[in-house]
Amino acid sequence: MHRIEAVANGLRTDHPVPGLPFVDDAHIPVDDPAATEAVGRHEEGGTWGRWDKDRATEGAWLAFTTDSIRHDLAWVVRYHPQHGRTVLLVRDHHASPWHTNWWGPQLLFRQGGYWWDGTTWFRPDQVWDAAGERYDHRPVKAATTVTADDLLDDLLDDNTHPAGGRLLKVANFDPDAPPPDQWNDHLALWASHRPKNATPLSKCVVKLSAPELAADQLIGVPEMAKISGIAASTLRAYISRHENDVPPPQTAVNGRNLWARPVAEDWTEQRRRSPEGAAATLASDDDDDLPVGISELRQRLGRIFFRVLWERPDRRKRWALRHRSEPAVHEIADELAWTVAADTTSIVDTHDLAATIRHAFLDEFATGRELDADTESGPGFYGITPTIARMLDWLVRHHPEQAHHTIAEIVGDAERRWNTPRDVSARSIRTALSLDGTLDQKTRTQFLDLALPPEKTP
Repeated sequence: MHRIEAVANGLRTDHPVPGLPFVDDAHIPVDDPAATEAVGRHEEGGTWGRWDKDRATEGAWLAFTTDSIRHDLAWVVRYHPQHGRTVLLVRDHHASPWHTNWWGPQLLFRQGGYWWDGTTWFRPDQVWDAAGERYDHRPVKAATTVTADDLLDDLLDDNTHPAGGRLLKVANFDPDAPPPDQWNDHLALWASHRPKNATPLSKCVVKLSAPELAADQLIGVPEMAKISGIAASTLRAYISRHENDVPPPQTAVNGRNLWARPVAEDWTEQRRRSPEGAAATLASDDDDDLPVGISELRQRLGRIFFRVLWERPDRRKRWALRHRSEPAVHEIADELAWTVAADTTSIVDTHDLAATIRHAFLDEFATGRELDADTESGPGFYGITPTIARMLDWLVRHHPEQAHHTIAEIVGDAERRWNTPRDVSARSIRTALSLDGTLDQKTRTQFLDLALPPEKTP
């Protein structure tokens, strides 16, 4: 999500960020990405530059460089052949993150993370699509693009005075200075400096307008906290400590942060959809703050331990002071440990686990077959993902009889399903346990020699 902020517009930008001053960028070659990068590339270090092609659009690119005069500042540039160029001045340590944020369809960011792809405006990316490994892009309803032409209509308008604007130099620019007053005057000055062949003002995007961004629709901390089901003080704490990915506000009025209601609702949805939010649905009704399964296990073990420690007369006497010796405590501790270790099937059903491991190995075999088909090479053995190999290793060490059945089923299923030679399956299993298992070589070899089925006779 776009959270870092620019400190100024470059004079040659086509899409000015409202409220930011304009800084002369004449000393930066913003038309040539390689030259932009070269400004910050020096053997002595301390500065940096980079440029990349935008692979989604032919001719599009993005670049950044540390300013040659002010090493605490940097320029970021994004060029699109149809939509023009954005030139922004940022703090130097923000240049690389900004460059990363521009990877993708986002051409412009406005108003706390709203973004534009050249056609459509979208709300700030917050709801993560884990299956697609990307954010869910959510378009803004009834969005209208506001251009420089819309704001300036006529440079001679009574309310717009280019002479009232100011073009700053980077050498004496203060990134912490308050935003300029009468920003339209600065916008008019920017427009007066544009060459005749520049992108028309009617295509120079400044911001968006939408019903959800109307002043009477924005909400403050109390309303946002209510939507999220948390206390306003909690939300303020999140904001002050930069926790829980609270989205940037869309605006601030008299020091009061305000958000669009859909942005607050997206943030609430993401909190619910997060691993922590999903886990909260399985919280135990007891006061142990444990997931329901672990809480049930704790209660069951508690009952077992109570029977061992109290209900058996020969153990109950251990509570008498004269019997509280170290050997006696060790004896009881060992018995409790044995009780749990001998009953792991009540924690993880070994039959279910074995079936899962079998299907995981067969899926790895299927992937190996696909790779063999692509490379036209014969199968020697199939590589197994370490996490899957470690699960088989766990089954072998804890439940060797069940592991014996599982290994035979893997080899047999591969043989029947794909006519996979037994020696290929055997080498795959041996290699997996050798690389990622924890058994010593002698024990592992002895077990697998007996667990793997014999070579099939012709």
